[in-house]
Amino acid sequence: MKHDSFETKAVPVLVPMPAERPYTYAVPAGMSVVPGSIVRVPLGPREVAGIVWDGPGEAVDARKLRAISHVFDCPPVDQAMRRFVDWIASYTLSPPGMVARMILRAPEAFDPEPWVEGLQRAANDPDRMTAARARVLEMASDGMAWTRSGLAHAAGVSSTVIDGLKAQGVFETVMIPPRPVVAAPDPTYGKAELIGDQDIAAKELRGKGEAGGFSVTLLDGVTGSGKTEVYFEAVAAALEKGKQVLILLPEIALTQAFLERFQDRFGAKPAEWHSDLAPKKRERVWRQLAEGGVRVVAGARSALFLPFKELGLIVVDEEHDPAYKQEDRVFYNARDMAVVRGHIGGFPVVLASATPSVESRVNASQGRYGRAVLSARFAEAALPDIKSIDLRRAPPARGGFLSPVLVDHMRRTLEREEQSLLFLNRRGYAPLTLCRVCGHRFQCPSCSAWLVEHRFRGQLVCHHCGHNEKRPEACPECGTLDHLVACGPGVERIAEEVVGHFPDARTIVLSSDMMGGVKRLRLELEAIAKGEADIVIGTQLVAKGHNFPNMTLVGVIDADLGLANGDPRAAERTFQLLSQVTGRAGRTGKKSLGLLQTYQPEHPVMRAIVSGDAEAFYEREILEREKSALPPFGRLAGIIVSADNRPDAESHARLLRRAAPPARDIHVLGPAEAPLAMVAGRHRFRLLVQGDRPADMQGYLRAMLANGPKIRGSVRVQVDIDPQSFL
Repeated sequence: MKHDSFETKAVPVLVPMPAERPYTYAVPAGMSVVPGSIVRVPLGPREVAGIVWDGPGEAVDARKLRAISHVFDCPPVDQAMRRFVDWIASYTLSPPGMVARMILRAPEAFDPEPWVEGLQRAANDPDRMTAARARVLEMASDGMAWTRSGLAHAAGVSSTVIDGLKAQGVFETVMIPPRPVVAAPDPTYGKAELIGDQDIAAKELRGKGEAGGFSVTLLDGVTGSGKTEVYFEAVAAALEKGKQVLILLPEIALTQAFLERFQDRFGAKPAEWHSDLAPKKRERVWRQLAEGGVRVVAGARSALFLPFKELGLIVVDEEHDPAYKQEDRVFYNARDMAVVRGHIGGFPVVLASATPSVESRVNASQGRYGRAVLSARFAEAALPDIKSIDLRRAPPARGGFLSPVLVDHMRRTLEREEQSLLFLNRRGYAPLTLCRVCGHRFQCPSCSAWLVEHRFRGQLVCHHCGHNEKRPEACPECGTLDHLVACGPGVERIAEEVVGHFPDARTIVLSSDMMGGVKRLRLELEAIAKGEADIVIGTQLVAKGHNFPNMTLVGVIDADLGLANGDPRAAERTFQLLSQVTGRAGRTGKKSLGLLQTYQPEHPVMRAIVSGDAEAFYEREILEREKSALPPFGRLAGIIVSADNRPDAESHARLLRRAAPPARDIHVLGPAEAPLAMVAGRHRFRLLVQGDRPADMQGYLRAMLANGPKIRGSVRVQVDIDPQSFL
């Protein structure tokens, strides 16, 4: 690969800190760097890794320049990735150094992996032969190099047998390159038989992959329609062209089942990339990906910033999922940035979902994206019948949360030896605990939120900052014993009620904060798929992508929950979540049922799900967005001003509002205290900036921030382009 060397001895280096531009460093005599080289540079009293950037750098007196101290033996970050960093920084109004920081997350990978000492068969024979030695020599007879422990394990002998043979000159020492983190996938292995819509969609995706060039295709298929098998054909086409592939997944919990499906199709697992990966594994994946050894990565949103050598396809699975939005330091939506990455790199992008985002549906209808539709389930399995339970007519028993109608269907499902799933998007036992005597409510000391009781752990927990405390026996306000009462249900409380109704049923609670973390969660999901549970009670993580063959009943405890928060995307989110969770039922062809407990059966979302008329829902929602000039028909940006005290946050927010330049196509709303007025001890105010679709939102915000007050003391200002959360 050819690079343009710098003519000067000073180069710009982007360092992982909130700097608005690269810093200029001297290149010592004899050192060679190119744009994209990963280097170590002095920064204040310490040294940090940075990336040599494009351009000549600022004109600085050579005597004042500090020198690059080291160039890592690492493939340079390519031009497409450097352009991607600059684009994200400009679009999200983030310092480019903070975007580059996401590339530099595996510092131990910047130097090559060390070769390991191995053994290879030499010409000498042992002085005497034993059964153990014979097994070793047979294993090593192909002339391949082995590690000492690997050869001992393969031959079923102790390491001392290997040492004895080496001492006699039967083996000679050789150096072995580091082993691949995953085996190479084979695009011809285990090809699935696709029929009907699947075959048409797969051919369309394959065609775009073979043609090359940038394109975006929305793969829109009902739950259980085989979207994964279809986009695997696009993956196969990219691999056949010698390209690398990135598959984005919204949840770590989804990866295990996905890895197995991938292995069934390609004969090897993809490399994983997510926060739960061990540091050593992360470093090896990063390095081998940069060198081109790893061909496919399945990962969370941060995998977008991996240094692919020859990326040729991105697939965004469950493209509608809010988990793709990062709301820390650099605010970005991985789905949208995947499209940008494909555009810069000139390769296809596939967005897959059973309930696509309104933005993606509009992009498809306006011709910006292609759309491939899978209208039926795989193997002609029927979609579940969906019915609503009007809680005004069939209310739960006093103190309970399950309607008698739902309990009756659960009983019948148990009698048929099939599984039920109860869905409630609330972790813990109860969202509020109060004293019946004095009315004291347990609130987080650092957030404007109630503490959630987790009875299994005996704790009261804040779901925003992580504060936790032991659940007391007596009220801390009035001292009365045994008068603390839990208000409202969480999944633990539903589990308690289920055990009361069905004491002999095998019940599992699934929640992201369960003890044992991701490993236990994967084991629980595996057990459910094998039929080792009768009733599953879970939060939204059970709604995504899981295949439970014997699941024939899904009950949604509080279908209205997401509609009450004033979020402009509330109807869309509720529709997506309820469609996804009811889609867990009947995936292998058994007759199945979804029941929605609701006080609003006439609500358009409930009607759309019960009737199965998703198109009518999308038409109505798109029309509402267009009327209100909300995305994708308008632009939105959120500005969150926070500080250690309320007056500082409010004052800064008001001064910032006054600094907003006049514009006909952009309006500023607020500031107003955020719905979550305090998080982790910081007081929060929000401004919402709304503009027409063609408006220069970024230019407007830059001017507003430049004209606004200087940031002093504990004040912090965060800009969120295309906000997903309004809390």
